[in-house]
Amino acid sequence: MKFTADNFEKEVLQSQIPVLVDFYADWCGPCRMMAPLVEKLAGKYEGQIKVGKVNVDEEMALAQKYRVASIPTFMVFAGGEAKGTYVGAMSASELEEKLKPAL
Repeated sequence: MKFTADNFEKEVLQSQIPVLVDFYADWCGPCRMMAPLVEKLAGKYEGQIKVGKVNVDEEMALAQKYRVASIPTFMVFAGGEAKGTYVGAMSASELEEKLKPAL
């Protein structure tokens, strides 16, 4: 799912389930490396956690609002608040471990 300034409030902040937001850019090598891992987690936890991406080049205001200084940045939202922020490429198991508290 693609998150934008237009749908962020509804899809992320008002979500009834936790949300993993992947702040990325198309030109970012580590972001491209993480994409298949994020998609795999989205499938594994479908219905338990919502997963989506924010392109920082297209949504600079969102990136600034959440103080995204490096990409990839992963943020876990629950109850309308950011519950965790994780920066940089990591293994699938590391990313999954970071999601578990929100599940």
